[in-house]
Amino acid sequence: MSDRKLKAWEQAGLIDAATAARIRAWESAHARPLGLWAVIGIAALAIGLGLVSVVAANWDAIPGLARLAIHFALIAGLAVWLGWRGAAVAQAHAWWLEAGLFVLGMLGLTFMGHLGQVYQTSSPLWQPVALWLVLFAPLLLGRGLGWLTAAMVMLAAVFAAWNFAFDLGDRRPEPAQPWLTLRLALAVAAPALFAGLAARMGAASPRAAFWRRLEQMALAYALGGASLCAIASQSGPWYHEADGDYVLLGTAVIGLVGLVTAGVMRTAAQDRGGYMAAALMAGAAITPIIAFFLSGSETVAALLFMTLWAGVAGAALLAGWRGVFQLAVAVIALRLIVLSFELAGDLLTSGAGLIASGVMILAVAWGALRIARRFAPEQGEAA
Repeated sequence: MSDRKLKAWEQAGLIDAATAARIRAWESAHARPLGLWAVIGIAALAIGLGLVSVVAANWDAIPGLARLAIHFALIAGLAVWLGWRGAAVAQAHAWWLEAGLFVLGMLGLTFMGHLGQVYQTSSPLWQPVALWLVLFAPLLLGRGLGWLTAAMVMLAAVFAAWNFAFDLGDRRPEPAQPWLTLRLALAVAAPALFAGLAARMGAASPRAAFWRRLEQMALAYALGGASLCAIASQSGPWYHEADGDYVLLGTAVIGLVGLVTAGVMRTAAQDRGGYMAAALMAGAAITPIIAFFLSGSETVAALLFMTLWAGVAGAALLAGWRGVFQLAVAVIALRLIVLSFELAGDLLTSGAGLIASGVMILAVAWGALRIARRFAPEQGEAA
């Protein structure tokens, strides 16, 4: 807390001199020696890099089984320590437990690659990542406390799903087969299921912050996929393609998974925010199906995209998510600007066009700011 700000508050009558003195005393007593911690961090980093350099320089001289044994011992030792001291560490220093879980997850993930290196095996990347999810995701989901472990699980699931989808797409025979299309659609939609799991588990969990972060990430994944479908629908009519029936099957399966997830979120909702999150998941689920039937028009695709994000803005307004509301307004404004360029391709070829685009950007930014200040709630931002 800067002394200049305290003096400004005191002069404005927001606090009195005694309150300002108490704040200064508290800040002085709880000040953190950032410079000292920075020096300690640099020293720890130097030691860590030195150890890595020593190991890397002698990597080939270390037998493979010995390397694997050391690697596995680190995983087992950290897992035992987290199981033994995890609860006590979480009560005293939650971030230490979060960091320990993250390190354990990274050790497990690198062990998969290390194992393949020693035994000279190769496989599609989704297979070791999926095995890692089976082995480590239950621990991270069962003990995670914040966004770090939630992001690790979510990113691993997204990577495994899309790598599997691309691998399956590369090996898909011609003509396409319904069973392969079904597998591909289920793989792409699978990460969104974490939203339903998080909503259900977070309803009565002391780790509500962790489950909320995981739910937010899964919902963002679903909304991102729906947005991409809306954007892609402008390129051409999907149903005129040779395998249009299989595209419809895939989008229907993805929509069904999203709707089931939205239903689970709806039943687990305990406040308006939970209901709005379920509504957004349902909107993300039906958008790909609508995009399938309306594909082939730039204007219609843009309107579908903006309708989706208008729904996000409305849900955020009702739920009290000020930051999400402002983000949705900004996305809609950006799409309007891009649409104007798409409909008038020569807009940037003249000075008048540049002036017009600049004025439009300023107008949209001013309008978004006014809307956010007037309609978006000042309080209630989701943590």
